[in-house]
Amino acid sequence: MKRIYLSLSLLLLVIIGSRAANFKFAFLTDIHITAGDSIPYNDLARSVNQINDTPGIEFAIVSGDITNIGDRQSMEVVKSLLDRLNVEYHIIPGNHETKWSESGVTDFARVFGSERFKFEHDGILFMGVNSGPIIRMADGHVAPQDIDWIKTELDKAGKEKPVIFITHYPLQPGDVDNWYDVTDAIRPYNIRLVMGGHYHKYMQLEYDGIPGILCRSNLRAKEKTGGYSLCEVTPDSIFIYEHKIGNVPTRKGAYSMTGMNYPKSNAGYPRPDYSVNKEFPQVSEQWLVRSGYEIFSSPAYWDKKVYVGDDSGAISCYSATDGRKQWSFKSDMRIIGTPAADKNVVVFGSADMNIYGLNASDGRLLWKINTEAPVLGAVTIRNGIAYIGGSDHKFRAIDIKSGTVVWSYDGVEGYIETKPLVYDNLVIFGAWDKNLYALDKKTGKEVWKWHEGKPGRFYSAAAVWPVAANGKVFIADPERVLTAIDASTGKTVWRTKESMVRETVGLSEDKRRIYSKTMNDSVVCYSTTTDFPEKIWASNVGFGYEHAPSMPVEKEGVVFGSTKNGLMFGLDAHTGKVLWKHKVGNSLISTLVPLSKNKCLFTATGGEIGLLVIDYKINKHK
Repeated sequence: MKRIYLSLSLLLLVIIGSRAANFKFAFLTDIHITAGDSIPYNDLARSVNQINDTPGIEFAIVSGDITNIGDRQSMEVVKSLLDRLNVEYHIIPGNHETKWSESGVTDFARVFGSERFKFEHDGILFMGVNSGPIIRMADGHVAPQDIDWIKTELDKAGKEKPVIFITHYPLQPGDVDNWYDVTDAIRPYNIRLVMGGHYHKYMQLEYDGIPGILCRSNLRAKEKTGGYSLCEVTPDSIFIYEHKIGNVPTRKGAYSMTGMNYPKSNAGYPRPDYSVNKEFPQVSEQWLVRSGYEIFSSPAYWDKKVYVGDDSGAISCYSATDGRKQWSFKSDMRIIGTPAADKNVVVFGSADMNIYGLNASDGRLLWKINTEAPVLGAVTIRNGIAYIGGSDHKFRAIDIKSGTVVWSYDGVEGYIETKPLVYDNLVIFGAWDKNLYALDKKTGKEVWKWHEGKPGRFYSAAAVWPVAANGKVFIADPERVLTAIDASTGKTVWRTKESMVRETVGLSEDKRRIYSKTMNDSVVCYSTTTDFPEKIWASNVGFGYEHAPSMPVEKEGVVFGSTKNGLMFGLDAHTGKVLWKHKVGNSLISTLVPLSKNKCLFTATGGEIGLLVIDYKINKHK
C-alpha cells in the first residue's frame, strides 16, 4: 500500500508540475500608428522582430491605442505587422479607436474579429474588454453587456481559476466612470493581475485593492528605440519586464500567483457620491429604465413617446408617462446618432450602413436607405425633411414619408457625428475634417465652408450641435474657443478663449443668449446680439473637470445641463443661479430633452433612460 501511495504522489506531482510550467508572453500597448507615418510603424515592426527572436514567448497581448485616429487603413497596417508574429496575439481597442472612429468602432471587430477576448493558457484564464468611450469625449466606460459577459465567463471558470484581466484604461476614478462595476464583478474570483496601458509608462496601481500595472507604450518617444513588456509566469509569480529594442529586459514589477492578494470585500473603497440628491430633494425620477446596453445618444420625443437607440443596434419606443417599452426595432449594428421623430415617422442612422424610417407608433419599417459607410450622425427633421450626415462623406436630405433622397451633398472631407442646424435657408454642420459646412436647404449646394484655428481633425467643431440667432452661427470647438460666424458669408465675427469652453453650446428661447459648459465647474452665458464676445454671466455649478459634448438646453426660463459623471442640473436662464442638481449613475448623460421646466428626459452611457420631475416649490428658500 505504501508503494502504491508513493507512486500516486509522484504522478500527482508530475501532473501539477506540467500544469504550472513556466511561460512567457509579450504585452504591447499604445502603438499609435497612422498609415504613412514611418516612425510608429518601424517601432512596431522592430518589436515584432524582437518578439520573434526571443525564445520562449508563447503568445502576445495588445491592449489598445493601436492607431492614432481609429481609421480602418491604420488598423489594417497594424494587423499586417502583428500578423508577422510567430505566435498568436489577442487584442482589444483603446480610446483612440473608440473616440475617433468613422465606423463607430465597428471596423475594429471587422479587422480583428472582436472588441474583447478570452483564452486559457497553462491553466490561467486571460480576459480583455473594450473600456471605451465610444465616440463621445468622456471617461472610459465598460459596457453593461460586457460586464454581464465578464460575470458569465468567470462563473464558468470557477473561483479557483487564476485570471489575468486586461483593459486599456486603468480601472480607477477619473479614468473609467464605472470602474467599481468592473472591480465588483471580478472581485469574487481569483484575479492575479489587471494589465493595461494608456499612460505610456509603467505604473503599479491598485483597483479597489486588486493589483494592477500599466505598461510602457510601444513608441520610442524621446528615446532612440521603442519597446514592449515581456511577462514571465511561474508557478508562484508573474514578473513584468521592460524589453527595449536591442536591450536586455529590466524588471518593472512582480506579482504573486498564489494565495490571497487583495481583500474580498469592497468596503472602504471609493464609490460615486450621491449626496447631492439629498441637497436637492425637489428632483426625483418619475421613471427609470435600464436597457442593458450602452446608449450614446439623446432621446427623441414625439407624441408622448420616447425613442432611444443603443449599442445592440436596437431603437426602442417607451411611454413618456411611465417608461414602459412600446416596441423595439433591431438594426444590425450599434446606433450612435440621436434619432428624430415627426409626423408619425422616426428616422435614425446605424453603423450597419443604413438610414431607417420607421412608423413611430408601432416600429414597422417604412423605408431604408443603404449608404457606403456607417451612419453616426444625429437627425434633424424640418417640414417633413430629415437631414443627416454619414461616414461616406455625404450629407443627405430625405423625405420622411417616402424615404426619397431629396438631395445629397458629397463634398464632406471627413465623417459626421453632429446634429445639423437648420437656420433660415441653410443646413449647417461640422465634420471630423476641420470644416463647418453650410449648404442650401433646398438644393444641397455648398454656400460656405468655415475653418479657423489649429489645423487637423482633432480640433474640428464636429461634436458640437451648432445654434444660430441674429444672423450668427455659434459653435464651441476642442481648441476651447467659443466662436460666432456670420451665417450669410461664413466669415468669423468673433472668437474668444476667455471661458475655456469645449464642444457645447445652447441657445436661449428668446435667442438673445447662448450657453456653454467650461472645462471646470462652470456654465457661461454670452450675448448673441453683439459683434464682440459679451459675457452676461458665469455660474459655478461645481461639476469639476468636464469635457463631455452634451449641450445646454433652455426651456421655460431654465437652462438644463448634464455632465460626464451622471450629474444633471438646472440654472436660471437670466442669472445663472443654480436651481437644482440630480445625479443618476456615474456615466455620461447625453444632451437632455426638457419637456417643460418641470420635466426632463435623459439617457446615460450606462444604459439608463428616464424622466426627471422637478418641484420648484420644495426648498424654495435655497
